[in-house]
Amino acid sequence: MHVLVTGGCGYIGSALVPILRDDDRVDAVTVLDDLSMSSPRNLMGSGLADDPSVRFRRGDITEYGDVESAMRGCDTVVHLAAITGADSTHDRREETFRVNYDATQNVFRAAGKLGVSNVVFASSCNIYGRAAAEDIDETVEPDPLNPYAETKYEAESLLADATEDYGYDGTALRMSTNYGYSPGMRFNLVVNHFVFRAITDRPLTVYGDGSNWRPFVHVRDAARAYAEAAVAPDDWPALVYNVGDNDANYRIEEIAEAVRDELGRDLDITYLEDEHPGPSYHVNFDRVAETGFETRHTLREGIADLAERFRTADVGGYP
Repeated sequence: MHVLVTGGCGYIGSALVPILRDDDRVDAVTVLDDLSMSSPRNLMGSGLADDPSVRFRRGDITEYGDVESAMRGCDTVVHLAAITGADSTHDRREETFRVNYDATQNVFRAAGKLGVSNVVFASSCNIYGRAAAEDIDETVEPDPLNPYAETKYEAESLLADATEDYGYDGTALRMSTNYGYSPGMRFNLVVNHFVFRAITDRPLTVYGDGSNWRPFVHVRDAARAYAEAAVAPDDWPALVYNVGDNDANYRIEEIAEAVRDELGRDLDITYLEDEHPGPSYHVNFDRVAETGFETRHTLREGIADLAERFRTADVGGYP
């Protein structure tokens, strides 16, 4: 199997590529990335730089020719490339739709033209918005509250149409909020952000009263889910899956308290209750459990690992 990973130098991609490379079912991995938000250095670990089975193609998913060129000879596509940071997309609406929706059409169309057998699309539980109910499963109608969530939800419909039009397998993974270390580190995710502020003895700021729910999943577990959906599509027959664990839904105030407790620091937690706290969704993951997928990392383990890595690595310059 030859797998194309778009956005493969990014936060999840840099954790996913080594997993695919080490999988006996995978012969080759191609990474397509425009490097606008990442670096090829993120793929230099684990011997990837010298591995002939892993090749890097610099290209832009908004350019159809770049997508088709990188996809030639591939059997499976994992489409991660996107504008992320949901809150920031309110000020980048047009750009977000161009990258997350229009360019996704390029990926799905090229896959159909080139005879790709399976496409795995990175969606998000963020599409559920502010849901009053708890235990939200895949049958609940999403209510996206920002351009990021809008594009992810609308792109799921593109995937459904593409599987009908082209006949390939397609799976959209509605991913929980990621945390944890990867080579393509992101600091604007709430757990990562809190841990970094905590080890530098800065207060943890919670927007709203901290009661809003989010499901969380370690980035390495997220990468494993993408890998399994890519290489074993028969085990993932549904179009959409929430990805996470039923025991990993937390209120944001609980995240702040867990960081403070795990690091053993007397940190101030401040609440800006006049600020909009953003989406709130408590999610059910029974469907993904039917595939045999299980998470391996706990929140507190991830917090401790991040703290240790931040203490021993150069992460200067982050506010």
